[in-house]
Amino acid sequence: MASGKISVNKADINLAATAAGAMPLDVMGLFFFAYRDFVGDADALLERQGFGRAHHRVLFFANLRPGMPVADLLDILKITKQSLARVLRQLVDNGYIEQKTGETDRRQRLLYATEKGRELFEVLSATQTSRIQAAIAPLPAEGKRTVLKFFVGMVEPEDRALLDRLKLTDDL
Repeated sequence: MASGKISVNKADINLAATAAGAMPLDVMGLFFFAYRDFVGDADALLERQGFGRAHHRVLFFANLRPGMPVADLLDILKITKQSLARVLRQLVDNGYIEQKTGETDRRQRLLYATEKGRELFEVLSATQTSRIQAAIAPLPAEGKRTVLKFFVGMVEPEDRALLDRLKLTDDL
């Protein structure tokens, strides 16, 4: 382990599975396919613009919370300033995002989607929204709430207050 790499072998996985009960490989497999299909359509649209998933995430949060400070976005995305700066520069240069200086703190950079950014976000979100709605619609009345609880449970406990601040848990 001196190299800093994590070494995992099947025996370790089987031992952990036995100690914790059966591993939810079925859930993991389904999660993989659901995520692949969830991002697939958006990825294809983004690629045509020369963008990737990081661009989509910035567009998502700039549309979800107009005026979001760059510092908050860094906390949410857990990426480096350099990575975010590159993505933001591309979105700003292409007219999708606008950065404004904070009124009370001039060092603050606030992010706003432009009309072009809102339109792209709507197109990207349309297929994802319909996919989610189609999956939740046949569930029992409490189905959406159960799904939301599942996703909250997947989030690191120290980040759950952030979900509340972003009003992502209002339906719970």
